[in-house]
Amino acid sequence: MKSRVLQLDSRDNVLVALTDLKRGETVAWAGKEYLLTSDVPAKHKFAIADMAAGDRVVMYGALVRQAAKFIAAGELLTISNIRHQAAPFHQQGELFRWSPPDVSHWREAKFQGYERSDGQVGTRNYWLVVPLVFCENKNIQVLKQAFEEELGFAAPQVYRRQVAELARLYREEKLTRAADHGITQPPASSTQQRVFKNVDGIRFLLHEGGCGGTREDSNNLCGLLAGYIHHPNVAGATVLSLGCQNAQIEILQTEIRKRNPAFDKPLFIFEQQKSGSESAMMTEAIRQTFLGLVQADKARRTPAALSKLCLGLKCGGSDGFSGLSANPAIGHTSDLFAALGARTILSEFPELCGVEQELINRARSKEVGDRFMKLMTDYAARATAVRSAFEMNPSPGNMRDGLLTDAMKSAGAAKKGGKSPVNAVLDYPEYATEAGLNLQCTPGNDVECVTAQVGAGANLVLFTTGLGTPTGNPIAPVVKLSTNSTLARRMHDIIDIDTGTVIEGAHTIEQMGETILDLVVKVASGEVQTKAEIKAQEDFIPWKRGVSL
Repeated sequence: MKSRVLQLDSRDNVLVALTDLKRGETVAWAGKEYLLTSDVPAKHKFAIADMAAGDRVVMYGALVRQAAKFIAAGELLTISNIRHQAAPFHQQGELFRWSPPDVSHWREAKFQGYERSDGQVGTRNYWLVVPLVFCENKNIQVLKQAFEEELGFAAPQVYRRQVAELARLYREEKLTRAADHGITQPPASSTQQRVFKNVDGIRFLLHEGGCGGTREDSNNLCGLLAGYIHHPNVAGATVLSLGCQNAQIEILQTEIRKRNPAFDKPLFIFEQQKSGSESAMMTEAIRQTFLGLVQADKARRTPAALSKLCLGLKCGGSDGFSGLSANPAIGHTSDLFAALGARTILSEFPELCGVEQELINRARSKEVGDRFMKLMTDYAARATAVRSAFEMNPSPGNMRDGLLTDAMKSAGAAKKGGKSPVNAVLDYPEYATEAGLNLQCTPGNDVECVTAQVGAGANLVLFTTGLGTPTGNPIAPVVKLSTNSTLARRMHDIIDIDTGTVIEGAHTIEQMGETILDLVVKVASGEVQTKAEIKAQEDFIPWKRGVSL
């Protein structure tokens, strides 16, 4: 019979409900029985022993909260009877030892990617068009419409057709039919053929930065954009600048050289205040970009080792099952890739609160651990300075579905990083160059985090969700994994892999992690498009340092 509860670590003093439990029921675990004194919804937790006010609440073997008042054995944990509490952290003691998983099955495996002159390998082949300042957003939108519609990159205008049909019904005084009017799919013949067959698309990034904020934010924006231009999924780029903004062309060029001193991709930069007229700038930008696309179209996929992949590890819209199924599953995938010499990136520093010591202990060196401690401490201080704190990270949706405190959320979120050593710690917006697990300082905010991970070189992102989050990225495929099968059925149009079978006992964490690896190879090779790609989910939000959790 399938277990109805789960203890994540023998040191835990709570059990997790895997299904809805009722008050008065008796549930068994590890030879003991527990009488429930309250209803316990699936994904939530209940105490297995009486707790006095101030007692530690332990989950995943770690301190995740503190009893705010007396909690009886069998009682549901809620935001009213517990409060945030996280363990302090200190410098690393002895060096970490790790036994890598067996990767002999994938040692000689290849993916089909786009090899760049600097040795990086892309999973997609895009041209990038970006503004250095928000003043150029309108011009970017004009370029987007012109290039996408004329070159066959525009997505089918399904909803536009629906509005047109409703307008027709209104003009014909037949609007009573509108109540049942749905969306009609376009005939296959209406899809315009692409002019450039080997270019996966042109990506036009919009943002609200570059001027008017802090110099730190504008400098970080230049670093982030440099990461996107340097990214292996990008064949070349067009940049529009106004001229007088904080984010100067010279800063962008310096940041690009930091990432690649021998940078040789086509890069066209246009400054409006030196162009004579907007029309002159736009005309030249279109001409140069088109010629750049001609060169980009010459790229072809060739076999590449899996060590050339860089995976972003992200969770969003998390629930009480995230740390039981999807997160540890991609954690095992991360360990497999680390053993293969690939790079993985674990971010979301507010969601590592409470598990700092575990990560410090896993650091490759004392210097790596010390850098993580400094970045965590500095970030926490910035959050406090804007009248916030890490404990304010969990969203209403998180709490409704069993993640009541930041430390509890963090204990499950950290499982995405697997068990491998922490080989490097990146400040935002640095680029990942070390093989193995990299920690990256970012907010927990879904789009800000994924934006930063891709800017650090992630050429594919694994994104777990328990509530349903449609996040994607303009240049890197985002694989969406549901933590539970109910979500996979309800929002099938955004989910690529259902890891809820781990909760149901049909698969182990290790089996699911290997299944994810196999899909990663197919997505990286262009054999499979992710749901986010199919839906043209191209989210891009640069982080304004210290404002976001």
